[in-house]
Amino acid sequence: MSMRISFELTDRDLRFFRKALRQSREAVRDAEESEIIDAIRDVLEEIRQSEPLPDFVGKRIPELESLISMLADDEWCLPEADKERLLATFVYFADPEDILPDDIPVIGYLDDVIMIELAVRELVHVREAYEDFCEFRDEFERKQGKATDPVIRRDRLDRRRQQLHQRMRRRSSRQKKSSLW
Repeated sequence: MSMRISFELTDRDLRFFRKALRQSREAVRDAEESEIIDAIRDVLEEIRQSEPLPDFVGKRIPELESLISMLADDEWCLPEADKERLLATFVYFADPEDILPDDIPVIGYLDDVIMIELAVRELVHVREAYEDFCEFRDEFERKQGKATDPVIRRDRLDRRRQQLHQRMRRRSSRQKKSSLW
């Protein structure tokens, strides 16, 4: 038997989470992006090994991995503001002593899951554009093969990325009013 619990986060609640995200990022402002990515990957590995993993956490792991891939993809060139959002989310998630300490059984990751969910919702247009970019790149490589001139490959990917970045900026600008940031 499962039980559904839902609650609404008000603007005041979102300000609280926004502040927590900014504080977590400021705490490691000098950390390299690669260090943060490595840390979040280590935390994910640790989480996977801890059993039993609450389903509400397990369902977010693929989303978190997708966000990590998007940030780490050098050909995608994630815009700086979106990069900062993700880095702040990762730093928060990797901190075992955040709002709810992670070692509290069942609910320890609840605040982390909320942060992930907020980031996923805010970056929906960025994620859609990234997925389109990956599909374009995979299709290009499938059709062209390895014999393609690297300059032509780079130019085609650059052109498609620029189109998708413009699209995500247009769509995201309409969404800014309810933004966590």
